[in-house]
Amino acid sequence: MMKKLTIYPAFIAILLGTGATLAGCQSQPDKVKVTVKTKTVTKKNHDDLDAAKQLEAKNKKTSAKLDKLKKDVAAAKKQLEAKKDAAKHAPAASAAATSQSNGGASSLAKLNYSGTQEITVNGNNPGFTASELSTARGAWESYGNLDSLNRVTVANALLGRKLMPTSERTALTWDPTGWHNKRTAHGWLFNRSHLIGFQLSGENNNPKNLMTGTQTLNTPLMLAHEDDIAAYLKENSRHLVRYQVRPIFRGNELVARGVQMRAQSIGDNTIRFNVYIFNVEAGYTIDYSTGYSHR
Repeated sequence: MMKKLTIYPAFIAILLGTGATLAGCQSQPDKVKVTVKTKTVTKKNHDDLDAAKQLEAKNKKTSAKLDKLKKDVAAAKKQLEAKKDAAKHAPAASAAATSQSNGGASSLAKLNYSGTQEITVNGNNPGFTASELSTARGAWESYGNLDSLNRVTVANALLGRKLMPTSERTALTWDPTGWHNKRTAHGWLFNRSHLIGFQLSGENNNPKNLMTGTQTLNTPLMLAHEDDIAAYLKENSRHLVRYQVRPIFRGNELVARGVQMRAQSIGDNTIRFNVYIFNVEAGYTIDYSTGYSHR
């Protein structure tokens, strides 16, 4: 005989509650998964956003550096052009130099700096003779012997592309006469200045080609003329330039008062100049007898 099962409403409620609870437990893992997934995506998005911000900041810094570099280069070019223009329009100083002959080293040595660092000589006419412009030997270079005081004397060349270096320049070790260098706000007071620039001749640590020259004598003034010649030679393998650079000393002084640079391109006047550059540096007084200096 089967017993009658009595189910009370409260018990049904408990069972229903348990079922609801079980249902809730069964669905909970899905919610946890969704929550974890959402957090993972959110973290990845944050990481990507941080990386993007860092890249943007880096790009801004790089752009700022490039802009500054462009401005510095533009300022340097403007300064160089101003110096070139000043040299061309310096009537008093230029007239004094122009009255000297091409071979007048003693006359150039008497000139005193009066505010214009580069002046023209002989109306900017290099004044080479026909024999000095001969191309019979092809490109060549020659360096005068050091004098009795161990000073550099003169450098001559018929510059051509074949003389130009094909390897990097090595460090300079030769100390020319009067070499007493010191630091300045822009680097160094003196450079070991090549009479004929390395980019034109490949001559580097040659005592017969090095003098004690101020930074502005070497760069930008001498360099500006050297760059013009280098550009001309690179245009055509047949281009040649007759060139002479001579340091100008006063008496037995160990540091040159300046350099005379003469150049003439063969067959045309693309390169043609005769200039004298004073070996001075703004803000410094140089004892040319010894090479020592003070502000």
